[in-house]
Amino acid sequence: MPCSYLSSEPISAQIPPGSTIYASNPNQSWASPNNTFSLSFITEGSTYFAAITYNNIPIWKAGGDDRGAADSSASLHFLSDGNLRLLNGSGSLVWQSNTSGRGVSSAALENSGNFVLRNGSIEIWSTFDNPTDTILPSQNFTTDKVLRSGSYSFSLLSSGNLTLRWNNSIIYWNSGFNDSVNMNLTSPFLALQSIGILSLFDPRLPAAVNIAYSSDYAEGSDVLRFLRLDSDGNLRIYSSASNSGTSNVRWAAVGDQCQVFGYCGNMGVCSYNDSSPICGCPSQNFDPIDPTDSRKGCRRKVEIENCPGSTTMLQLDHATFLTYPPEITSQVFFVGISACRLNCLVSGSCIASTSLSDGTGLCYLKVPAFVSGYQSPALPSTSYLKVCGPVDPNPSPSSLGSGKDKGWRLHAWIVAVVVVGTILGLIMFESGLWWWCCRNSPKFGALSAQYALLEYASGAPVQFSYKELQRSTKGFKEKLGAGGFGAVYRGILANKTVVAVKQLEGIEQGEKQFRMEVATISSTHHLNLVRLIGFCSEGRHRLLVYEFMKNGSLDNFLFTTEEQSGKLLNWDYRFNIALGTARGITYLHEECRDCIVHCDIKPENILLDDSYTAKVSDFGLAKLVNPKDHRYRTLTSVRGTRGYLAPEWLANLPITSKSDVYSYGMVLLEIVSGRRNFDVSAETNGKKFSVWAYEEFEKGNVKGIVDKRLTDHEANMEQMVRAIQVSFWCIQEQPSQRPMMGKVVQMLEGIMKIERPPAPKALTEGSVSGTSVNVSSNVSALSTYAASAPEPSLSSSFQTAGISSNASGMNVERASSSLLPSAELN
Repeated sequence: MPCSYLSSEPISAQIPPGSTIYASNPNQSWASPNNTFSLSFITEGSTYFAAITYNNIPIWKAGGDDRGAADSSASLHFLSDGNLRLLNGSGSLVWQSNTSGRGVSSAALENSGNFVLRNGSIEIWSTFDNPTDTILPSQNFTTDKVLRSGSYSFSLLSSGNLTLRWNNSIIYWNSGFNDSVNMNLTSPFLALQSIGILSLFDPRLPAAVNIAYSSDYAEGSDVLRFLRLDSDGNLRIYSSASNSGTSNVRWAAVGDQCQVFGYCGNMGVCSYNDSSPICGCPSQNFDPIDPTDSRKGCRRKVEIENCPGSTTMLQLDHATFLTYPPEITSQVFFVGISACRLNCLVSGSCIASTSLSDGTGLCYLKVPAFVSGYQSPALPSTSYLKVCGPVDPNPSPSSLGSGKDKGWRLHAWIVAVVVVGTILGLIMFESGLWWWCCRNSPKFGALSAQYALLEYASGAPVQFSYKELQRSTKGFKEKLGAGGFGAVYRGILANKTVVAVKQLEGIEQGEKQFRMEVATISSTHHLNLVRLIGFCSEGRHRLLVYEFMKNGSLDNFLFTTEEQSGKLLNWDYRFNIALGTARGITYLHEECRDCIVHCDIKPENILLDDSYTAKVSDFGLAKLVNPKDHRYRTLTSVRGTRGYLAPEWLANLPITSKSDVYSYGMVLLEIVSGRRNFDVSAETNGKKFSVWAYEEFEKGNVKGIVDKRLTDHEANMEQMVRAIQVSFWCIQEQPSQRPMMGKVVQMLEGIMKIERPPAPKALTEGSVSGTSVNVSSNVSALSTYAASAPEPSLSSSFQTAGISSNASGMNVERASSSLLPSAELN
């Protein structure tokens, strides 16, 4: 709230013991010699504070906001015993300096803004050593000091890091002073220079480390800059020109105000109205705690324990419940979006959850405590909040207009419906007339197919009839291959386009769901992904029509015999194929609207066009194929390929985009070596090739790993070594140790430095085909494993946990993990 300034002429520069100023006398103040700063009473609403001000702006308050609030009859006494004491009109103690009996003989407000109590020339107490929410130039802020404002605090750690905390616990901002400096500090302190630089000093540092710059750095000759922790939890640098009475923000620690924990109170949701943050309740199942102050949060209309019926989960799209340390260390799990919702719903200790949509499957569970929400169209996450059903969502903005606006909109809608209905009626009449006249024409079938292809050109998947595809494939005679999702046949459409037609097997989804998944796959376009042209869905017939790849799949070139040496790819082709495949998978994981986890990356699913450009096929299909029995998960039912399966497949742990990274790492090793990664021979001492290859890499025997057929060709050895290192990073046992695919691309391109990879642990994938693994049906059971090392160039590791497949409501074959929402904690 705005402050009114209640001081006028200063009493003196030196303040003798026995001096007093009163809140009831607005003309009293203790001022600095240059009259720049003044200690007096100010008001904030109906509350009085004894404060030091500059340009009517408070920069220190006796006791701070929490303990310094006084009434209109309050008084500030500099007692003869040396104590500085703030009393209410009733005589009750509000705050004191606790300096009695220490020989204090004088007090003074200096030109720097520092109020000092002295014993002769010795400083006994000062406001600079006891800050409240502000730091001024020439004021040193050390590790034993804290700025406070409401529930928020700011402190400097002995490591040199700056932290912002909520309620002395949640660390929502933690900034390192300089990543290039690696040393232990002895006595660091923070200082704001008058020109607008926030700097860190320490005897062990050769020079000051600049933390932040004011946006008006070094501008103006009569400007005071100060660092303040505001009541909204943000730390800012302000500038105030002399005699202006105003201040301007020049730097803020948290660029996105909604990222400040607790900004909208408990159960409140922060969002933006134009450029300003606003607070609201998650739905109409909640009421604001204070209708006059939306920042005080919300409460349920019906508490969970009083719910007459069943509880349910309120879904908040593009929303997150802020989760920071120390919460993040104990409440982060790697599960899919459905499991994230269901595990919270059935758990009595969970009231909300957030599922990140970056392909990692990260899920944050919130226990009954303080829940701080943030909702924005730019947030790639979905959150759930436990409520007593039924869910009553907030009205859409369009429904909140005036009655006049609604009437106008209703009138416009009626006109629009009439016009559109008339046009559609004419189109349907002409189409029916055309069909009646031409239905018996032999050219009709070909024309309809060509019109369907025009539909594809517009970006929509073409719907083919089963007879059309049967005709185009000549009765499904020319078989190109078969995979885990069905056989593929060569076909020629009516417009002479050559296509690959895949007959899907094991489809259990309904018509509507199948079409939705096909629409998702067809909307995924990338140079390194095979294009989906169309589909067929007639009864039990489910087929997909893809563009035809002339050069077939990568395995035909990598694992050829001597007699097939004409199919040998040189290193340049192989490296471009590896890079193109990585880019295609990166698009699936990190760049398309809905993250798609492939679940079956292998050379057979990497196709090559006329120019040997790599195109990933079969992406998104795992979501289409579901098992019949959700009780058991068998090795034969896994929708992956042995030799490329990530360890989590066989450990009943959640499948995320990191599972694809593992499979890609195995493929990358095969691209370099020209051998199957699971091959065992005398040359590999009876070990799997991938395990043997790492041992040879450690010995420096890179040439022993590289395909011997490449020895007669020129090859970029630096690229080969880079590819081998990347493959070993990708096939780490722990998902958290594997890089995201975007980083894989950067490492292959040489943009990112590659640290030496640790040894991948050998893992037996199972020796008996069809051996069943019983999956617990307990939804709340969590299988926990710990990450032992960070991924390349990253410094944090997380404890991860997964929910059993059946428990989460997810496909036992991990099929429902294939299409995850799209965000990365790294």
